[in-house]
Amino acid sequence: MILKLLFVGDIVGRAGRKALTDHLKGVVSHHQIDLVIANGENAAAGYGLTGPILKELFACGIDVVTSGNHIWDKKEIIPILDREHRLLRPANYPPGLPGRGTGVYETAGGIRVGVCNLEGRVFMKGLDCPFRAADLLIDELRQATSIILVDFHAEATSEKQALGYYLDGRVSAVIGTHTHVQTADEVILAGGTGFLTDVGMSGSQDAVIGNEKDAALERFLSQMPIRLEVAKNDPQLSAVVLTIDEDSGRCTQIERIQARF
Repeated sequence: MILKLLFVGDIVGRAGRKALTDHLKGVVSHHQIDLVIANGENAAAGYGLTGPILKELFACGIDVVTSGNHIWDKKEIIPILDREHRLLRPANYPPGLPGRGTGVYETAGGIRVGVCNLEGRVFMKGLDCPFRAADLLIDELRQATSIILVDFHAEATSEKQALGYYLDGRVSAVIGTHTHVQTADEVILAGGTGFLTDVGMSGSQDAVIGNEKDAALERFLSQMPIRLEVAKNDPQLSAVVLTIDEDSGRCTQIERIQARF
């Protein structure tokens, strides 16, 4: 039996949420998706996540929300991290922080899916090693299910590719987030792990990684700390469909989606 997972790239502001509200159910129906996972760390005006917006994401059909370095930007989300098991933050932050970095979720058909959220260190914060953290976390998840997806929220393509090879054969897929630009290197690695360096962004396509392009251009040209505003028009949805063999947990097909509306 096969299982189909949809992983949606970084949801950026209102445009990203509108793309999901208007089109996610159609994508799920067309591809016969069993479980939807999405990175939501930029869903609240481009920086962080709030309780009402988290509810909005669940209401439009997302089953699990992952995140990254911006999960701490809106302070009201911090107590929710402990209460809401469908919201994950990177697992390799120091011990004792609110929230969790992994979870096991059931599809409507009762199939268990493990999700692991990790954050990279190259050009980012000096967190605990994501590779060593993955060793422990993946072993724990495999006790519950052979189907495991890893959201690796990282800047450097080299670090993302390295983790893909490191976890090949131990997880169903390693999907990169954070850069907001979808890469075209989807592949099934030798051990059966689906890999994509970056799934891209769900937000405004007429923008610079989701921000108003005029302000972004002014910042690059002047080198001044120009305030960036999230773009609101021309929504797009970036995602990846993963077909997984239920028994082995191996990825048998990987397909990028970049739908512009």
